[in-house]
Amino acid sequence: MTTHNIVPEHFFETLSITSPSLSSRDICNITAEFNDWLKEIFAEKDIRDLLAARAYFVDAILKKLWCQHHLDEYQISLVAVGGYGRGELHPQSDVDILLLTQEDIDIDLESKISSFITQLWDIKLDIGHSVRCIKECLKQAVKDVTVATNLMEMRQIAGSASLTQQLLPLLHEDVFWTSEKFFLAKYQEQNKRHQQYHGAAYTLEPNLKANPGGLRDIQTIAWVAKRHFQADSLEELVEHGYLYPNEMFELLEAQDYLWRMRFALHFVAKRSENRLLFDYQTDVAKMMGFGDEGKAPVERMMKRFFRIIARVAELNTMLLQHFEQAIIKKPEETSITVINDDFELVDTLINTRNDRIFMRPIKMIEMFLIIAQEPSIKGIHSHTLRLMRNARRRLISGLIDYAECRRMFMAIIRHPRGLGLAFNLMHKHSIIGSYLPLWRSIVGQMQFDLFHAYSVDEHSYRVIKNLYQFSLKEHNHKFPLCSKIVQKIRKPEVLYLAGIFHDIAKGRGGDHAELGAIDALDFCLAHGLNKHDANMVSWLVENHLLMSVTAQRRDISDENVIKTFGEVVRDEAHLNYLYCLTVADMRATNESLWNGWKANLLEDLYFNTLRAFRHGLEKPVEIRSKIRENQQQALTILNECGINNEKLTQLWHEFKVDYFLRYAPEQIARHSQHIINHDRSKPLVLISPKPYRGGTEVFIFTKEKNNTFASTVTLLGMKKLSIHDAKIITTKTGFTVNTFIVLDSRGKPLKENYHIDEISKTLTQRLSQDDICIESINLPSKHIKEFRVPIQVNFIKLHAKSLTMVEIIALDRPGLLSKIGQIFQRERINIHSAKITTFGEKADDVFTISTVNGNALTKKEKAALAEKLSQEID
Repeated sequence: MTTHNIVPEHFFETLSITSPSLSSRDICNITAEFNDWLKEIFAEKDIRDLLAARAYFVDAILKKLWCQHHLDEYQISLVAVGGYGRGELHPQSDVDILLLTQEDIDIDLESKISSFITQLWDIKLDIGHSVRCIKECLKQAVKDVTVATNLMEMRQIAGSASLTQQLLPLLHEDVFWTSEKFFLAKYQEQNKRHQQYHGAAYTLEPNLKANPGGLRDIQTIAWVAKRHFQADSLEELVEHGYLYPNEMFELLEAQDYLWRMRFALHFVAKRSENRLLFDYQTDVAKMMGFGDEGKAPVERMMKRFFRIIARVAELNTMLLQHFEQAIIKKPEETSITVINDDFELVDTLINTRNDRIFMRPIKMIEMFLIIAQEPSIKGIHSHTLRLMRNARRRLISGLIDYAECRRMFMAIIRHPRGLGLAFNLMHKHSIIGSYLPLWRSIVGQMQFDLFHAYSVDEHSYRVIKNLYQFSLKEHNHKFPLCSKIVQKIRKPEVLYLAGIFHDIAKGRGGDHAELGAIDALDFCLAHGLNKHDANMVSWLVENHLLMSVTAQRRDISDENVIKTFGEVVRDEAHLNYLYCLTVADMRATNESLWNGWKANLLEDLYFNTLRAFRHGLEKPVEIRSKIRENQQQALTILNECGINNEKLTQLWHEFKVDYFLRYAPEQIARHSQHIINHDRSKPLVLISPKPYRGGTEVFIFTKEKNNTFASTVTLLGMKKLSIHDAKIITTKTGFTVNTFIVLDSRGKPLKENYHIDEISKTLTQRLSQDDICIESINLPSKHIKEFRVPIQVNFIKLHAKSLTMVEIIALDRPGLLSKIGQIFQRERINIHSAKITTFGEKADDVFTISTVNGNALTKKEKAALAEKLSQEID
């Protein structure tokens, strides 16, 4: 069926150049009707027909207006360029046109051109236009490869065909762009674009056009070949031997899927949008036929998307390299070195010496072992990539079934360079999935949330790369403790295998850590690890979240928390492995959420537990001894400052013992020095000028009043600060000592120019009021429209008999902490500490609380509080 036949005839009857003139409003109405028709038939028509139909429809509009403005009476040509020139036009795409003129144009023609362009804007076409003569076109194209590329796809729409016919032959001359020069320019352009994504194709809000493996990568293949072969389609490249038929069909299939996504995205976003933001994903998935029952349709759509861009990226790498080697590079410039009977080095790329080599599947794994062993190898030759792609698809079972493959896979994991280039290429070319079927099931697996920035396989790959970096001395400065540990342990392969398996069971249902631990144990025993090492890998997989949960949600200054954690970890060896895996995992989940505060929390937990191991878990630190030690160290600091000991003694008598347990000596000294010299008739607010353990400490000493906590967190929220930790202690004399650890919007401690004085002054004024009122926060919420987080209120068992620990999980939004604080205030609940953690769109906040009389909550009081929190937060 030809494209114009699928479009209802009445659209073109109205736009016929012989029909009466149309106003801008008339054309807008016709366009709206046409877009409605496109949307209606989207599900049933071939995407290529839809793109061509829209281009054909826009052609008709332009021809109509061209005549209405009498431009058909002049020697001027209207030419479509770029995507519009290819006849591929999405619902909201730019319409790129060139008005090709004689070298000199008169004032009358200039006026008509201006009027024509103005009306194109009036009818809401996103026009990209240029007005040039042939000489100017060539001049601009020679200077700018983007202009040259656009011209290569030019298509006559209206006006003088003679001008277009004069320009076309000139575009094929080497003076314009040689094949070699054009290839290098487009290749550099692509590399620069990929670098903007830090090599990460698998981000969860991808750009369908510019993302590595996206539409632009397919176009780059076509442009390079078009320049060399003068081919107008991928089909023609098969005739030239540049593409194999199966590769062409694969590219066309991928292109169609990406086109459909982009076409749907334009309708959902109602503008020219290439970024598949979370806000749009649910509606795009529904429009594409994946269903509308919660998160599952989005996850299915994205899983297919990630698998497709991986295939496109691989084909792009192979074909561009093939073009360079087979077409541009001269044979005499190539150096060949024999590696063994099966492989050779072509310049810096490994190549097979026998086209049937991969009929023996173990040779695929052997090739990557050679890459690990030979530092001179920098990549895989395009010829070998093509053979490997075909062999990979012929596999009946996983490579893991071959004993020799298992031996070589472990040799790669154990090799000092095995997790470098060799593992990178195994991931990039889907060999890990070919080796390990369990890995294949997580390829492209995503979680529809704001916490996980990558698909599961990409995240796992990044965890392994982080662990490998810890083994390299050149990265010691980044994470010195992790580097020190990994470079000392005898069997780093235990850590690497834990990284491979830690999320392997995601998407299967059930506890992924428990299921993954079983998979890891089976794998290790099948690969010849001894029982001790296999159990260590399995334990790490099962407990890979333990350290991050403990550090972020528990009070790690509490000896009981350390004792409980230490009892699970058992010894220093387990602690060392778990600490490195946790750092690697947290960094690879979402780089924007990793910060110095989290790094310090993990280090503190590591060293507190190490100290407990060396002291003996069965011999907990004696509380009175620890209080005396903290006081003595604080006193030493204060004596150097010339403090009044009598006033200090009076102040310390006001504090309950909790204060000296929960603060470090330096903090006690700093707080005491300022409180002693302060006028207590007004609040004392101190904001640390230097970072404290990766964050900024906000300290408040004030007369206890209603809503102190709620008002403070509200104001800090209005200043766009995120709170990560809070301690609230009341003195015997009716004052409250509050400390908050805050970070700025980038997850960094506050800098001196962050209006610290202004924040301090505003807090002081607010807390000075007799009746502290709570202002509502009107900050824009981030991306939360598409997410649902059911409210959960969980009570956690505590060793302290006078305290209760409550965990509140809810949708993160401005004012949440303030709301919780107000509820506690109304219910006469005292807050002793708070650990504030945000996992993307989900807030997971843990509070240590008591009744106003200093008792733990009864079962009845817990139930009443849970109901109140659930109702009011929702």
